[in-house]
This record gives sequence, C-alpha cells and structure tokens, in this order.
Amino acid sequence: MKKITQKPFPKAPGVYLFKDESGHIIYTGKAKCLQKRVQSYFSKQKTDWKVKALIDESVDIEYIVTKNETEALLLEAQLIHDQKPKFNVLLKEGQPFVYILFPAARGDVLPTVELVRNKKKKGKYFGPFLQKMQARSAFRYLITTFRLHLCNKKMKNGCLDFHIGLCAGNCKKDFDRPAYLFRLQLAQDALKNNHKVLLESLQNQIVKYNTNLEFEKAMHLQEYVENLDVILHTLRTKFSETKYQDSIFKKTAPVDLQKIPQEHISEEFQEFLGLDKPIQKIDCFDISHFQSNSIVGSCVRFTNGRPTKNSFRKFKIRTLTKQDDYAALQEVVSRRYKSYLSQDGGADCDLPDLVLVDGGKGQLHAVQKIIPYIPCISLAKREERMFGPGFPDGVVLDVKTSIGKLLIALRDYAHHFAINYHRARRNAQYR
Repeated sequence: MKKITQKPFPKAPGVYLFKDESGHIIYTGKAKCLQKRVQSYFSKQKTDWKVKALIDESVDIEYIVTKNETEALLLEAQLIHDQKPKFNVLLKEGQPFVYILFPAARGDVLPTVELVRNKKKKGKYFGPFLQKMQARSAFRYLITTFRLHLCNKKMKNGCLDFHIGLCAGNCKKDFDRPAYLFRLQLAQDALKNNHKVLLESLQNQIVKYNTNLEFEKAMHLQEYVENLDVILHTLRTKFSETKYQDSIFKKTAPVDLQKIPQEHISEEFQEFLGLDKPIQKIDCFDISHFQSNSIVGSCVRFTNGRPTKNSFRKFKIRTLTKQDDYAALQEVVSRRYKSYLSQDGGADCDLPDLVLVDGGKGQLHAVQKIIPYIPCISLAKREERMFGPGFPDGVVLDVKTSIGKLLIALRDYAHHFAINYHRARRNAQYR
C-alpha cells in the first residue's frame, strides 16, 4: 500500500486537500483545527470503507490556513466548485454562493435589493454567503424593516400591502421616490457599517415585544437576529474568490515547477516533438469566462522551464460578446504577435520556440491558422492528452516524465493567470 507523504499540520483553521499519484485533488475538506481533522482520517480508515478508499488512493495531503472557520467553509466551497474532486459529492455543480445585491441606478428604473447567485449586474455586492437560508432571512429582514418591497400595481391610495406596512408605495401616484432611495441607502449602510449597533437595536426591540407580551413578534425577530448575526460575521471576514488565489494555485497545481529537473529539458522537447532546434521559450495561451461574460485571455512565457513574468500578457476580448473559444484564441494570439504579423517579419517581436494551447484539436487548429510558422501543441485536461507535431490523434502524457510535468505545469499556470484576471475584472465590473 502506498504511504501518504507525512508533514506537520498546524493547529489552525483551514482546508485540506488529498492528492493522488498524478498530483490531482481527489478530496477537499474544511477544519477548525487542521491537525486534529487530518489525523482523524487515519484512525477511521479501519472502520469506514469510504475513508479507507480515500487513504488508499492518496499520496499527499496539502493544506491552506485561513483566518477563521467561516473562511475555511467558504474556501472549501470555492475549491470543490473549481476542482470538482472525485470523492466530494456536494457543491460540485452550480454556484455554491449567494450575494445580496444593491443594483446600480439605471435611468428611471427604480433600484431595489436583490438576492442573486451570480455577479451579472453592476452594483454593490455583499457576500459571498454559503449559508443560503440565513442569507434569505437577512434579505427578508432588509426588505421588511426598510420597507423596500416593490409591487406591480397602480392604485391611487396604494395597495393593501402598502397600508399594512409591507409595500414601498410605488403603486401610489404620489410615490415618494427620494424617501425610498434614502431607505435603500440605510439598508446598505446596515450591512457595511456598524453591525454591533444594528444587532443591539434588534435585541432592544425583542425586549419591548416580550414586555408587551407580543411573544410571536419577538420569536420572529429573534430568528432574524440569529440569521443576521451569521451574515454579519461572514461579512466581517471580507472573504472573496481571489483572497487566497496564490495559495490555491500553489497547493492545487498537479506539478511543482521547482521540482522539475531542468537539465537537458530543451533537447528532450526537441526530440520528443521531432523539431529542428531545442525548445527554450514556450508561450502558453488560455481563455477564461463565466457563462460567456467578461471573456479574457492570457499568455504566459517560460524560458528554460522558468516563468518570464515580464513577458506575461493579459487580454480583454474585444471582438466577442458570446463564448467562442476558437475565435477568442485567434484574437489573443493575433494581438500577442501583432508586431510580427504586421511588419514583414517583425524583427522586434520576440517569438517563442513553441506555443502551447489549453484545449484539444479544435483549439490547436484555430491557433495554427494564425501562426503556421511557429510549432504549436495543445493539451486537453481530460486524460492530459497532447496534440501536435507527430501526434495528430494525440498522446497521453506521462506525468512522471520531465516533459509531462512541465507541459501540465505550464498549462495550469496559464489557466491560473487567466482565472485571476477574469475574477479581478468581474469584481471590478460589479463593484
């Protein structure tokens, strides 16, 4: 039986990542105390067949320390959604988070507060929240307390909900828009300013209800307090999908670049691909988007197996509004080598010895049309299959060889670079 690499685990909150022989994440979990949680797996493997199967397939366990247990919970959800480990069941599909959104004003459209799963609109977002029931309760509290519910009726004296204090009154002919916008701002301030004062005011109201024997009202308000407290605690962590991006890449990448032997790697590439000269400079391209929104591209360069960061490039896709990976790749590649393509050979354009594309045959052919004079290969995540010179039907890379390790590391590095740029643009766009 394979032995899992032993390493000390801290007595701190965080997430732990079980890795298989290929370096891929096969299980992700969260912990209040990493040391105790990870040790528990080894004591359970004799009595729990699922734990035994996980231990048998694992060769290493990585971890990321977080500030508190709430951040560990949120980071776990993000990693499971992004990595889709085989031993995890929940949170793989769909969006694991929800947000409370205050949309940006648009002309005469009356803004309101919304509970959303994705950042598609411009405005002020609060979250992400993993506890969906608590988020909905906090959302209802804001709608009710600040009287923000908008109806679709038109009545001179207002609808029934308006008269019982639920509707904002937009159904009335003399609707007080400035007063509504003021209450909307107060609701936003309640989430981003003094949380302690907000909770104290709720507690004081509960005391008044109980004093007046209005126990049902006090009970409902107590539910709001409990759920709102969870939401405000989450907000205080200031968690975002980019907060741990460097640690995520370092701990989830199947291959550690520093561990790849560099001696004779250029000649090995040349022989492996059957090219005329050694491969020293490699450019790797990747495209990133979310549901066809904020499409971006990236290009990272590696020289002799090490990143050349002053040659990294980020691209905001200009010609597309819908997802088309082939067209997006062609735009990015054309812009990356623009000086060469437009200046009769472009002596000032520092061309690579090899271009690597994240994808399969289709992505490879799309790029080859733009730069037929540069050797190109593509690497599909499924099976780690490479297409290129001498391999028209593809070849599954051996992850134990220097070439296999380096190509996978380059692909993952470019993907990480593109993902970070995409998330940064999305966050800026909807801030």
